[in-house]
Amino acid sequence: MLVLISLILSGFWFLTNFPRLGLIKVILSYLVLSYLCSIHLTFVGVAVVDGVEAVYCDSSNKILESRQDWVKKVFDNDSQLLEWYKHECFNIQPSAFRARIVSLKQQFNQSEGFYILQTRSGCEWEESTGEKFGFLKYGYNGEDFIELDLNTLSWASLKPEADTTKQSWDADRNRTKLNKVFLTDICPERLKSFLEFGNSSLQRTVPPSVSLLQKSSSSPVSCHATGFYPDRAVMFWRKDGEKVHEGVEIGDILPNDDGTFQMSVNLNVSSFTPEEWSRFDCVFQLSDVEKIIVTKLNKTLIRTNWKEKMTKETSGRSRLREGRGHLLRPVGLREGRQEKDMLWKRDRDE
Repeated sequence: MLVLISLILSGFWFLTNFPRLGLIKVILSYLVLSYLCSIHLTFVGVAVVDGVEAVYCDSSNKILESRQDWVKKVFDNDSQLLEWYKHECFNIQPSAFRARIVSLKQQFNQSEGFYILQTRSGCEWEESTGEKFGFLKYGYNGEDFIELDLNTLSWASLKPEADTTKQSWDADRNRTKLNKVFLTDICPERLKSFLEFGNSSLQRTVPPSVSLLQKSSSSPVSCHATGFYPDRAVMFWRKDGEKVHEGVEIGDILPNDDGTFQMSVNLNVSSFTPEEWSRFDCVFQLSDVEKIIVTKLNKTLIRTNWKEKMTKETSGRSRLREGRGHLLRPVGLREGRQEKDMLWKRDRDE
């Protein structure tokens, strides 16, 4: 099993270009937004394990919280690890990011304003072979900037403007060696401590609830899956058993508040004849799970706001015609709209 821990200090620029993505079984990511506006630095981070929020860091308000029970067990078992995270969150990283942003502002002769420095770093660990891989990459103001090559122990510019920074950072050999030690030695140990207590939770699979949704009669039909875990899943439309690409829009996998995920895949049905509908179905499959969930394209199964609205309006008119023993009486006016906008309340015999 290949597991990955990635320390990501990032704002709008994270979750892209993970190394060896196709082999990843478990991901631990620290996502941190750090920006400098005038003299005020904001440094907020979230540790995400396989897409599940694990630890929350807010250096400005001195907050470090465990978001999962198994993370609390990790910290209860290793108080020094908890102190390490606090020290990184409250002291080391905010100070380092402030200094680097100020340096970059001076390098580019930038005035006061809003500046973002992001970094993504971490390690992969192949449990069966013991192989370890590290990576470290910076972004500045939302663009790739510079990254560390652990094979040559040198920095690589990702844009011409980073050449000056590369020269300066290459000269700091001690810092580069410390980065290598963290990425290839310390980082995998951090990962193992989380897996020791969280592996059973991280390796679980939860199937989704799948629904067909449509905003209006002319809108695409959306096949929506929610509540699944982990976030490694595929979803697509088929016609006569063959995968369809034309007229299909696949959405991103997004997190739910409970640690599960959701995704949608839309199908343009505007040109379909009634006979064609029965030839389509939606397929969902979790990674490493053989079973697939198939949902037939059926008009009677589609949930849509416009149908519900029509049903409510029709039902409302019927009740007014029939009366059913209820009276509607005005109880007040909406403030500022006294012409026609009245609130109504139903009187009932009690």
